[in-house]
Amino acid sequence: MPPYTLLILLVAAERLAELLVARRNAAWSRALGGVEYGRGHYPVMVLLHTGLLVGCLAEVRLADRPFLPALGWPMLALALAAQALRWWCVATLGTRWNTRVIVVPGLPLVAAGPYRLLSHPNYLAVVLEGAALPLVHSAWLTATAFTLLDLPLLATRLRCENAALTRCVPVPA
Repeated sequence: MPPYTLLILLVAAERLAELLVARRNAAWSRALGGVEYGRGHYPVMVLLHTGLLVGCLAEVRLADRPFLPALGWPMLALALAAQALRWWCVATLGTRWNTRVIVVPGLPLVAAGPYRLLSHPNYLAVVLEGAALPLVHSAWLTATAFTLLDLPLLATRLRCENAALTRCVPVPA
């Protein structure tokens, strides 16, 4: 099995692990009265992120994209850094982390870990990975298409999440 195929399969396995964690965390949030927002854009997000992984493999094979060490190694480092940031977010949010926007009313915002530095560090990880992962093996069409399609989806997601957090999180006195 080519190394790039193995990398994409490992990322796919990681995504499945995320979904298991998210399902468990969603049950926890709902048991505490958590409210889900943005259900409409969630299937589009799942489709796009699945398409990223499929596109990585398809473009490399069908367009015979080469591995260019000067591009591939830095992009691999960036993709791995994005994974590290993502899992730092997951660890920091604990049971509050989810792939869906589910907010438990009354819980304060998390201001630890990467959330000390950015309001939405997980989305930075998504942007970095969406560009870097395809470019590990010169799949520039996939990187470009994912980025262009993800930007409006990410804007929708940010508006949804910010609105949900504003409605459900207590305002400091």
